[in-house]
Amino acid sequence: MKTILNVIWLVLSGFWLFLAYLAAGVLLCITIIGIPFGIAAFRIGVYALWPFGYSTVERHDAGAPSCVGNVLWLVLAGWWLAIGHIVTGIALCITIIGIPFGIANFKLIPVSLFPLGREIVRTGEPFAASY
Repeated sequence: MKTILNVIWLVLSGFWLFLAYLAAGVLLCITIIGIPFGIAAFRIGVYALWPFGYSTVERHDAGAPSCVGNVLWLVLAGWWLAIGHIVTGIALCITIIGIPFGIANFKLIPVSLFPLGREIVRTGEPFAASY
């Protein structure tokens, strides 16, 4: 079932969201300081490309640097990507078939706003393998 949902997601919105994250990542990687943010954009872009079967968990060992990084991310790229998720989610909720995909878009908004200090794991795993 997850594969079917992911294929439909890919066609309806996943590919375009992935391209937005890819563009943000490339722009952020222009400077040396922006490289960690670019890597976060690429990581979340892959998650936005194929989200069903995965979820995000907070890393409790992230600390203050991820908090500062999230503020910078919010200013540089987060709010643009969140607007993309909001617009896509509203557009998908217009049809009955698109409602689950619109809700999935709305669930990606917190990750698009504050990606640092989060880990993407398979659904069913209680925590990340790096612990």
